[in-house]
Amino acid sequence: MIDASVNTLVEETGSTNADIANAIRAGEAWPEGRWLVARRQTAGRGRQGREWFDGAGNFMGSCAVKVTQGDPPPATLSFVAALAVWDAAGEALGERDDLALKWPNDVLLGGGKLSGILLEMVKGRVVVGIGVNLARAPDLPDRKTAALAQVASPLPPEDFARSLARHFSARLADWRMHGLGATLGRFLGASIHAQGSPVTVHDTDGSRLSGSFAGLEESDGALRLRLADGSERVIRAGDIS
Repeated sequence: MIDASVNTLVEETGSTNADIANAIRAGEAWPEGRWLVARRQTAGRGRQGREWFDGAGNFMGSCAVKVTQGDPPPATLSFVAALAVWDAAGEALGERDDLALKWPNDVLLGGGKLSGILLEMVKGRVVVGIGVNLARAPDLPDRKTAALAQVASPLPPEDFARSLARHFSARLADWRMHGLGATLGRFLGASIHAQGSPVTVHDTDGSRLSGSFAGLEESDGALRLRLADGSERVIRAGDIS
């Protein structure tokens, strides 16, 4: 079972992010380190308004981080979350050779998308929602997907929840203590991105912009795209390939 001092497990809910956000709006003091984990979500969401796949046996959970003076930009908690998923998935697999990170916050297993991360700001707190394909992955027309069960023994969501909570706490402390630069360095060290490698940005309106990877902005983790004419474009939203 999930450690009740760290995680709350429910059989079904609309959205763990929405539940925590509503609790905060109602004045409940949702402490850092406490996770809400659901065996099933009926209204889960991903980035850019996408519906999040609700696969039986997968991990679906959220926590809240209080924004304090001196913290890096709240939106950069997406890098903290991605690193924590990478840590927990590596622990479940026993190695990390097939795992990699992709900007802005994707965790890849064998090149397939393993997880989804969504941040929402509510009354001075960032609600961090995470979904991880443990048992099975959705079939998507525009991208490869993956699940941990494809390469390892099935892992119960409650076991993954304990591991993720521990790793998220450690990555959060590192983000606060050593700053965003250190977190971005760790993200890039585990990522698929090499300086000068080709990148295509897919915007929500269907447009595309191609160039080469020129690093991440130290202030907020935005992607720097070097265009063919040598100029750079800073990308703060969108999918890349």
